[in-house]
Amino acid sequence: MHNLRVSIVQGDTRWHDPAGNRAYYGELIAPLHGTTDLVVLPETFTSGFSNDAIGNAETMDGPTVEWIRAQAVKLDAAVTGSVQLRTDAGVFNRMLFATPDGNLVHYDKRHLFSFAKENERYAAGHERVIVEWKGWNILLQVCYDLRFPVFSRNRFDAGRAGLPDYDLALYVANWPSARAYPWKTLLRARAIENLCYVVGVNRVGTDGNGLHYSGDSAVIDFLGHAVSEATDEEVVTTTTLQAAELAAHRQRFPAMFDGDAFRLLDEG
Repeated sequence: MHNLRVSIVQGDTRWHDPAGNRAYYGELIAPLHGTTDLVVLPETFTSGFSNDAIGNAETMDGPTVEWIRAQAVKLDAAVTGSVQLRTDAGVFNRMLFATPDGNLVHYDKRHLFSFAKENERYAAGHERVIVEWKGWNILLQVCYDLRFPVFSRNRFDAGRAGLPDYDLALYVANWPSARAYPWKTLLRARAIENLCYVVGVNRVGTDGNGLHYSGDSAVIDFLGHAVSEATDEEVVTTTTLQAAELAAHRQRFPAMFDGDAFRLLDEG
């Protein structure tokens, strides 16, 4: 496993404007060609977090899936972020992970935000998804998933023989500034307890419902320290995750040996 360059893209998502957002985020990430391995966009980056946008949800054959595939090829890097996508089983808040070789993996948000009635409009995912990229195993998570540590628990010798399930957890979000402290705290908690890097990407600005977002996107290391942390402005930053330092920490402090064995029921 080698070092991994990760770019966080903290933008002011346009309200209910998929074409405008594709153009906006496309312009933000264009300079990243050749300088990064992984580009992380916010949750529902084509519309903002809105129950009303469900009527215009695209399919897997729609323009946004085509766009994210094209961006991965153009940047020669993996590109990820979530969008509202319609399937025969309903509309999902679906996190896409596209790579330049044409591969596309997706994760459907498991925990729906009942406080905002997301559970009444969207279908919930069931399967935990871990992708492999550049030698790193990466857990895909969306926003509210951050509050449920059992689902994201990094188990030892379960998915990978003699190793933890994953090395990096990604959280893409629309996390309002009124709850900024839990966002910052839980990102650190997930990194510490799972002996991994955590990348959290949030948006900035004010959405069509009047909710303000302070960003606070961050790269957190396995000790809970912020390697990179944004404030409340539009920003694109690239951070290199250190593979050797992660491996050394796990060797010095092998807490994963002492964890509880369990199986998530939805895993079958």
